[in-house]
Amino acid sequence: MFRITRYLQAINDGTPFRPTGDPPGPVVIWNLIRRCNLACKHCYSISADTDFPGELDTQQVYEVMDDLRAYGVPVLILSGGEPLLRPDIFDISRRAKAMGFYVGLSTNGTLIDEKMIEPIREVGYDYVGISLDGIGETHDYFRRKQGAFTEALRGIRLCREAGIKVGMRMTLTRDNAQQLPEVVRLMETEGVEKFYLSHLNYGGRGNRNRKDDAHHRMTREAMDYLFDTCWDYIEAGTPREFVTGNNDADGAWLLRWVQRRFPEQAADMERRLRDWGGNASGRWIANIDNLGEVHPDTFWWDYPLGNVKDRPFSAIWQDTSDPLMAGLKQKERPLEGRCAACRYRGICGGNTRVRAWQLTGNPWAEDPACYLDDDEIGVAGGERLAVTPYKRATQRRRDAEVAKEYRKGKVYIPVEPV
Repeated sequence: MFRITRYLQAINDGTPFRPTGDPPGPVVIWNLIRRCNLACKHCYSISADTDFPGELDTQQVYEVMDDLRAYGVPVLILSGGEPLLRPDIFDISRRAKAMGFYVGLSTNGTLIDEKMIEPIREVGYDYVGISLDGIGETHDYFRRKQGAFTEALRGIRLCREAGIKVGMRMTLTRDNAQQLPEVVRLMETEGVEKFYLSHLNYGGRGNRNRKDDAHHRMTREAMDYLFDTCWDYIEAGTPREFVTGNNDADGAWLLRWVQRRFPEQAADMERRLRDWGGNASGRWIANIDNLGEVHPDTFWWDYPLGNVKDRPFSAIWQDTSDPLMAGLKQKERPLEGRCAACRYRGICGGNTRVRAWQLTGNPWAEDPACYLDDDEIGVAGGERLAVTPYKRATQRRRDAEVAKEYRKGKVYIPVEPV
């Protein structure tokens, strides 16, 4: 996660740089349920409105929570599917709050009505994130449900009126990039404190629809807009929280923005960004899916590291016998191609490895979503890795073959997309 406002606020305030140090443990995004009342176009969990057998029961969830707390996990993001469809979601949430976790709720917002808002308010979530992938019909198209925009906006308003910190989340694609300014204006109109822009990552339906990923010029323009808008709010004395995720090249692009706008601050900004270090999958970001499988992050559902029904999360997370986890945990990841030669690799950390994995079977190949050109990153020009359209049969065969080679015989075949 890249916190734009934090970096630009430091420029405005003249705050001297201080190393931050490592957090006490990873942020855990926990998909407690896979069932969802929607079937969104870019859903990494390939959720659908059906039951999925084998999910952790309440007691199993509590036992995992005890291990997470003992291990030092500071943050739980409770997700799905749609977490509000899980009957014990508020019991789990209250227990998590009582244990001292920072607890976020990740929801599509459509189920939040005048009745549902009361238990949400009573739990006291630290943050509720609700997705809005465009205005009106654009959002409905992504969510595959007419009226989803109106229902999600109702949920945002009810959370805000209840005094709950609520944020809007938008996944950037070719289908909605032109509406980014409208969504940000809606954030201001609705009095929302936080805006999270997610770049498309290649997991689940997001991988199946990777042809819709925003092209590089579109992404550059979107990020310039966010940086400029965030700075305007800061200068006006009304800062709002702008955050991005799933493309750590945003850090390098911000540095270049600062070099143009505030050249005297550029050296200090570079120190801050290198201290951040970019992609945290497998280190400070973790995922537990609905069945208890642990993954390096939410987009690696076809790469399980172990199951919390069999081993504690803390043991799984520290086990570097798996080659992917060993590489992700290295300070200098074993990157290849243009990522290995990039002058900004210490800022982005090699970016999001799952895109390279999905396209090539090699998690250390270049990330095709890096939107900086060869001159900007200081490498010799060459042919870029192309984002080829997803082909189900080809992908499944390749996944099986790569898994056999890469994991020495341990093969995991992902669930067929809905």
